[in-house]
Amino acid sequence: MSLALYGHPFSSYTQKVLIALYENATPFEFRCVGPDWPQHTADWLNLWPLRKFPVLLDGTRSLAESSIIIEYLQLMHGGAVRLLPDDPQAALEVRFLDRFFDLHVMSPVQHAVGGAMSGDETKRREAMENAVEKLSLAYAWLEDELAGRAWATGDTFTLADCAAAPALFYADWTHPIDDGYHTLRAYRARLLKRPSFARAVDEARPYRPLFPLGAPDRD
Repeated sequence: MSLALYGHPFSSYTQKVLIALYENATPFEFRCVGPDWPQHTADWLNLWPLRKFPVLLDGTRSLAESSIIIEYLQLMHGGAVRLLPDDPQAALEVRFLDRFFDLHVMSPVQHAVGGAMSGDETKRREAMENAVEKLSLAYAWLEDELAGRAWATGDTFTLADCAAAPALFYADWTHPIDDGYHTLRAYRARLLKRPSFARAVDEARPYRPLFPLGAPDRD
């Protein structure tokens, strides 16, 4: 049975897995979750009642959590692009950067988005202030960490870059990366030019009005 991915094109964590699938041209069926696809939504909730995107279905086996899904794809449906190194020490660094982008870049963005969707102006303001504080710290650290690297951990595109692409994409919409962070801004630009992520971005364009903080007219 072919692979099926439940998610939404505008979801950052769905995009993270889509990048991995596109990198290796892995055959799969995309099952969009939302009001227009009630059967997909029902199946998704049955597979993962915690209501988080994405979920991968491989035959009768289902997996949640984007990092786990990408590691599973390499183990069971691997291709020419190795997104996690075989060397344990190198793999540890990739996993660390993967967690950094999820927890310290994407999570503050989601917090700001949640505040905006609450409809409460105080919650919106406080969530944005929190996101700006945390993203500012993350940007400063990344500017130094990424110096001299083409990709997150060096010369090779990895799981960490799958996480970085949508995280930095939406983070810069939420709290723009300062012009002085030349390394970080150049890295984000390289990610946007990567064919796998460029495809995910293009597929999500129709949904930009859904971004509650206001999607900028760029990227």
